[in-house]
Amino acid sequence: MAKVDGQVVKVGDYVCFKSDVEQCGKITKIEGNQLTLFRDDEGFEGDYIGGSNYTTETADRCWIE
Repeated sequence: MAKVDGQVVKVGDYVCFKSDVEQCGKITKIEGNQLTLFRDDEGFEGDYIGGSNYTTETADRCWIE
């Protein structure tokens, strides 16, 4: 079980995070405190994850918009 902003999140929820820029993704997998996030179209932005459709972020670095 992972919590973002004090709320339990589940697969299918959207959360935001910052990796170079603020962006959001859909949770596709939860392992402990690790959230695998997906963004279709052109993928995520930024130097580290730019162009990737998937990224993994810890729940404590995310927020609900």
